[in-house]
Amino acid sequence: MAVYLIGDVQGCDGALGRLLDEAGFSPSRDTAYVLGDLVNRGPGSLATVRRLMGLGSSAQCLLGNHDLHLLAVSQGIRPPHRSDTLDDILEAPDRPALLDWLRHRPLALRVDGWLLVHAGVLPQWDAARTLALAGEVEAALRGTDWAGFLRGMYGNTPDAWDDRLGGADRLRVIVNALTRLRLCTAEGVMEFKTKDSSSQAPEGFMPWFDVPGRRSAGERIAFGHWSTLGTVTRPDLLALDTGCVWGGCLTAARLGDGGSSVEHISVRCEQAAKPGKG
Repeated sequence: MAVYLIGDVQGCDGALGRLLDEAGFSPSRDTAYVLGDLVNRGPGSLATVRRLMGLGSSAQCLLGNHDLHLLAVSQGIRPPHRSDTLDDILEAPDRPALLDWLRHRPLALRVDGWLLVHAGVLPQWDAARTLALAGEVEAALRGTDWAGFLRGMYGNTPDAWDDRLGGADRLRVIVNALTRLRLCTAEGVMEFKTKDSSSQAPEGFMPWFDVPGRRSAGERIAFGHWSTLGTVTRPDLLALDTGCVWGGCLTAARLGDGGSSVEHISVRCEQAAKPGKG
């Protein structure tokens, strides 16, 4: 049995199929963990979701910011962006089942000693806290008033964690950290404008994983979301968004020895999306 961690697919179903073939993936034996942003910007969002749904428990998928955007658009809460490629899902005859499957995906998982998130972890959170807070959002998204949750989800404030937060503000900070975070201060104040490499960080900001004394230090963490970061492979850190939809690669990390060894497998993407990374 092999465990694969896969970076942002973003609707590049052709690349996903070739990656699974290249890896020798077998749904009867292996499990693929996709680190969010299953859909959008690539040409095959519907095919991607149907493929992953069809793999059943052999594909475990996190929610990313693009997946949440799809859910918000589907409920009329957000307008579609001009560069979205979501119409195939929104117009599909099985749209309700597709959206229901998506909103029941997690925002964080722990697998073979690795904490999996789409974007980042705030410096005040350890792995257990991250999973618990992700669970609060998952409960809201899976509840009967999930559209009400989505209506309160958007915004850049509060821009830092506080244990006293409640209601929509609390859930918004959790969502922003787990699905949008790239840079923050040593105190955990988040910055959302910068989408380029970490060398472009504004003064006082740094990659979330470089914050001194963060409570998740020593945890092994895998994430996607940051295609301009470049490949980061450390004993305790894997960055797996290698820019497939922007003309780069789709990358998987095969875990071995209970998660202590990592083998990378990549395939080139066949096309680049329109400008508008994020």
